[in-house]
Amino acid sequence: MASPTGTSDAPFGRMLTAMVTPFTADGAVDLEGVQRLATYLVDEQQNDGLVVSGTTGEAPTTTDAEKNEILRAVVEAVGDRATVVAGAGTNDTRHSVELAKAAESAGAHGLLVVTPYYNKPPQEGLYRHFTAVADATGLPVMLYDIPARTGMAIKTETLLRLGAHPRIVAVKDAKGDLFASSQVMASTGLAFYSGDDAVNLPWLASGAAGFVSVVSHVVGADLATMIHMYTSGHVEEARAVNQRLLPVVTGIMTRAQGAIMAKAALGLLGRSAGPVRLPLVDATRDQIAVLREDLVAGGVKLSD
Repeated sequence: MASPTGTSDAPFGRMLTAMVTPFTADGAVDLEGVQRLATYLVDEQQNDGLVVSGTTGEAPTTTDAEKNEILRAVVEAVGDRATVVAGAGTNDTRHSVELAKAAESAGAHGLLVVTPYYNKPPQEGLYRHFTAVADATGLPVMLYDIPARTGMAIKTETLLRLGAHPRIVAVKDAKGDLFASSQVMASTGLAFYSGDDAVNLPWLASGAAGFVSVVSHVVGADLATMIHMYTSGHVEEARAVNQRLLPVVTGIMTRAQGAIMAKAALGLLGRSAGPVRLPLVDATRDQIAVLREDLVAGGVKLSD
């Protein structure tokens, strides 16, 4: 299935948000809220695409049926003008294959497949896991390399092998090894996306296709501008945007877990996405007060 916004060098678009999942006050999935948020992120925050049911979307605590409903709601809302990438990775290959097939049936344009977590498979196991998921559908796959959460990095030699698969086309990198990733980019056709907002601009300088961001819930349009500035040769202007957004990155990505603070930030914009689900807990009053200061320092206009 073709992506509505992708190109050969940026197969999922350039500016994507790892979208939170709105819940109602009693903890149910808020499908109307899902569609409102998706529309806001694409139309107002200038996202080329959305990643649905990733970690920021609280995928560990949503059921397979809920994931399917969320994905269908997002595809219906914005699938004609943005790339919709479905999180399909688990630490069980069979389950991941099932999620991938369901996502394809629901209309996803691509898949995000995280490194299996907790069971710490060997590199050969990672290779076979990712290949099995990629073989299960006709959708393009973005690998997600985030060893701080999974306990296992995808080694360079494994990425080189995986890059030969016709449907494994990109990597969301939160490993932070720019040199190793540059080696992979130099030797494969894999497109790399920054998966760590703290190093978005350095990633562009290393050849990244774009970002899969969390802070883009509130500054997506600014990040889209930064990408455009950098890729059009206006490096100083891109650096100025990056520096202005540093307090926003601090507030959302370092004060507490990203989904918690992204939802708190949306609340400060008057766009409540509801509570988080246990074992996450909502931001405290003190955390929200500090976050407010961070956002204002980054130039974010808050609701009155």
